[in-house]
Amino acid sequence: MAVTLNGKIAAVTGAASGIGLAATRALQAEGATVVMVDRDQKALETLTSQLGDKAVAQVTDLLDPESCKAMVPDILGKVDQIDILFCNAGTYIGGDLDETDPDTIDRMLNLNVNAVMKNVHAVIPQMKKQGSGDIWVTCSVAGHSAIPWEPVYSGSKWAMTCFVQTMRRQLREHGIRVGQISPGPVASALLADWPEENLRKAKESGSIIEPEEVADALVFALTRGRNVTIRDMIVLPTNFDI
Repeated sequence: MAVTLNGKIAAVTGAASGIGLAATRALQAEGATVVMVDRDQKALETLTSQLGDKAVAQVTDLLDPESCKAMVPDILGKVDQIDILFCNAGTYIGGDLDETDPDTIDRMLNLNVNAVMKNVHAVIPQMKKQGSGDIWVTCSVAGHSAIPWEPVYSGSKWAMTCFVQTMRRQLREHGIRVGQISPGPVASALLADWPEENLRKAKESGSIIEPEEVADALVFALTRGRNVTIRDMIVLPTNFDI
């Protein structure tokens, strides 16, 4: 049975575009207030003015250690609690490993892995204190299957699959649910670095989904009764062959 999100407060990283923005709108539609976390201050100002009182801007650069560390305390200075943390921000590297430079690898792992772990670490004490909470991570189908044309990205998402499964077991006794949503290709800026041929084939075959479809799946998981934890959701375009 579905439960309401009225009165809940969510924090969404990477909220100024793509899946994060779609999730913000979907959560608001269910009655939640959303703290929109992004490094793009201008975009946040524009979006929060459009989305109304139930959208709160939080400018954070997750690749800056001090900014990342301050994110949860800053949010809790603006709202009473965090009921839902959606760690969605991420980046992408495709291509052969020997065509990628070390700095780009560091950037991806810092955003896709380290920032997520640090954000979750920061929110746990508050969720434990209130005895409930939901932590969700945007993973990828690449976190469940070894994708040969994106070894760094796939490796980062496999790390998140393991992290979510272990954290679910650590936190369940505290009333905190942990899960991940793993989309196939999504029509967003994240695909800008996809190999051109792969992207062309995916578009021609209808093998790409919209951010709103990922957000719908997230809302489904969050609105289950507290006796139900949906740990893994793989959301694929019907024609995606992998």
